[in-house]
Formats: sequence, C-alpha cells, structure tokens
Amino acid sequence: MSSSEAFVTVAGRRVRISSPEKVCYPAVGVTKLELAEYYAAVAEGLLRGLAGRPIALHRFPGGLDGGSSFYTKHAPKGLPDWVQTAEVTFPSGRTGREVCVTEPATALWAVQMNALELHPWPVRREDTDHPDELRLDLDPQPGTGFAEAVEAATEARALLTELGMAPFVKTSGGRGLHLLVRIEPRWSFIDTRRAVIALARELERRRPELFTTSWWKEERGARIFADFNQMARDRMLAAAYSTRAEPNARVSMPVRWTDLPDVAPDDFTVRTVPALLASRGDAHESIDEAPATLDALLEMAERDTRDRGLGDLPYPPEFPKMPGEPKRVQPSKARHEAD
Repeated sequence: MSSSEAFVTVAGRRVRISSPEKVCYPAVGVTKLELAEYYAAVAEGLLRGLAGRPIALHRFPGGLDGGSSFYTKHAPKGLPDWVQTAEVTFPSGRTGREVCVTEPATALWAVQMNALELHPWPVRREDTDHPDELRLDLDPQPGTGFAEAVEAATEARALLTELGMAPFVKTSGGRGLHLLVRIEPRWSFIDTRRAVIALARELERRRPELFTTSWWKEERGARIFADFNQMARDRMLAAAYSTRAEPNARVSMPVRWTDLPDVAPDDFTVRTVPALLASRGDAHESIDEAPATLDALLEMAERDTRDRGLGDLPYPPEFPKMPGEPKRVQPSKARHEAD
C-alpha cells in the first residue's frame, strides 16, 4: 500500500481513501483518513439517520481552509457500483438522481469526495415525495446563543408531547439545535411544511420573547428563529453524526433530553464522539419505533387560517412562486416602495 492511499473497512465494505494524509480541518489537524475512520466508528448511529435517504454533499476539495466549497446534489459520474441513487423532484419540477445512503460505506465514499457535511432529505428512496421525518431548526439570532436554543427546544418538546408526538433532539454542529420527529409518510412537502409553520406559530404565541417565525432577518430581533423552511422540498439539515464545516471538526450530535441542559456544541467533535457513542449509546436509538401522525398540527394550521386569518409564509428565494404564498418583499423595502 502506497502512502498516497489507504483503505477503511466498514460493515464488510472496503473503501479506498486517496491522499489519506490530506488535512481537512487545519486548525485541529484532522486528516482525510481520520475523517473516514470517524464515520466507520459511528456507522450504526449514522446509518440510523441516513438509511435510504438521498443526500447532498457539501464538498471542500482543498479542506476547510482551502478556498471554495460547493454542494453536489446530482449523483456524480463514475460512482462505484455499490453506491446507490434515488430519483428526487426539485422545486423547479425537474427531476434528478441523488446519491442514496444504503450502507455506512457510502459516508466513507463521501469523504473520498472531500465532503465535510452530509445533508439528507427527510424522505426515503421508496417514496421521495412524502417525508417520513418532521424537522424543526432552532436557529439563534444575534443576541442569543446555545442556551436560548436549549430553552426553545424544551418548549417545543413540551408542545409536541401535548400533541402526542415524540421529538428527538441533536446539536446542529453550530449554535443551534434540530428537533426530529419520525412521521407516517402520508403527507406532501407542502403539508409537512404547513404543519411546522403551525408548530412555530404556536410556540411564538406562547413565548413571544423567545421565538420568532419572521422569515425576514430585520424583524427577528434577539430571539430563536423557528426555521419552518427547512421542511420545504430540497431543503436539508445536516445528518446526525455528520461532521460540520467548523474549525474544530464539530459533529451534529444526538443528545438525550435529560443531558441537554449540560452540553455545549464544542463537546462533540470527530475526536470525542466515537468514545461518547461507545460509552453512552445512541440517543436516537428508539427514533423509529413509533411514527407520529400530523393530524393535530394540521388541525392547528386550519385554526390559524380560519380563526386568525394566518396563511402561508414566504418560501426560500430559489423556489418558484408557490400557491397562496405572500409576496417575497423585505418589509422595509415594501414600506419604502409604498412611500
């Protein structure tokens, strides 16, 4: 074996890693080989969140500090014959094939492709139009931080529990938190996004000083943004156990609710997570046991429309204009044009 390549085996699959000594995270010296070995070490937990899901790769050909990065959504040419794909439909209505995770070795292949982040769709390859996972991204705004995100997650958990749903939480790998709820794959992306909007609005009503649902940054203030658009088609959160593009090689880490008040994002890195997982087990081990229904949240959405006159909220700018969507005009700009 030459020094220009190495091999890492996971679940019986031997994966070639070229340039194994290449540094992916210069601040802490994490190499390409170390990154591949990390994914092999967390394979069981990683696969729990990724299995059967199409993924986008956030790739850094020169490492984190090596200049440009880009997202790969369409499956590249020359895939190994064991790397699977799935057909997805993008917001434009066009279709394409994305890499689909069917075994943990796919994550090692992604490392070979210089990916530092794995972003799965909330669907499985058998039905890519009906999400099986409800996602709420709790994004701290300037003036808030991880402590406020923890408080917001606790409030969201209480509300979801009231509605008969069992949320699981993980660090984003940044300053925020992600809440995940496995759901029956019976609803469209439009319906699941509508359900998350209803959830976010109720949280904002209960704790207006803590939550905001404003898509426009100028209106958010020092609050936690409940990012409902992460539930829109082709919008993706980093996977559980995915590394993030942070200097210290942070990981998006599943956390038990009882442990959440005592953790910090920097606790979870490529070099700390394998031992933590081995000693504590996967906090999301039971996530697939009882898929929930969206009936209660969709009823809440109906009440918002009927009793409060609350309709849809803006989609991301790259989306085509959606039925029932309000104007995508920044409030300050709209006021200026009105004057």
